[in-house]
Amino acid sequence: MVDAVMETERLVLRKWRAEDREPFARMNADAEVMRYFPRPVSRAESDAFVDRIDAHLGMHGFGLFALERKEDGAFLGFTGLHHGPAGTPVEDDIEIGWRLARAYWRQGYAHEAASACIDWFWRETAHPRLVSFTTVSNTPSQNLMRKLGFEHRPEMAFDHPAIARDHPLSPHRVFVLERGSRSDG
Repeated sequence: MVDAVMETERLVLRKWRAEDREPFARMNADAEVMRYFPRPVSRAESDAFVDRIDAHLGMHGFGLFALERKEDGAFLGFTGLHHGPAGTPVEDDIEIGWRLARAYWRQGYAHEAASACIDWFWRETAHPRLVSFTTVSNTPSQNLMRKLGFEHRPEMAFDHPAIARDHPLSPHRVFVLERGSRSDG
């Protein structure tokens, strides 16, 4: 069975495979990769996250896709779409997100994969907008959001409900991409 959902020049965005779990767990245990999250996660927590991703994909037909490099089949991380968290200003929206292993940073992979997801989103859904959010200190992701055409919406800022309010990573910034705001949207 071919499990590619989308392809770009260099990447395949696909459903998750059993063999993705080990490199994903290594990635999630890397303190630098998890710098903008409360903490690195254990193998069991990482596997549980993959299970939730698989369930979302099965239920909605989209989700956080495993990201594979065509050149050598390397697992890079994930990029994709999912529902905003309950109790936030984006709970009725679809969010785009990404997480790549450190070895694959600054090579344009996140931008390439996110662009493909955005194109798919406009083509396959009727949603009027797409959101992305991150902690206020995560300037690399915020820069990518801007490069993708997202606009910062300060009025939509929120404290993440899964992070203690007094934690420095709790405050989140929201960025929005409106349908038709990109030349290809």
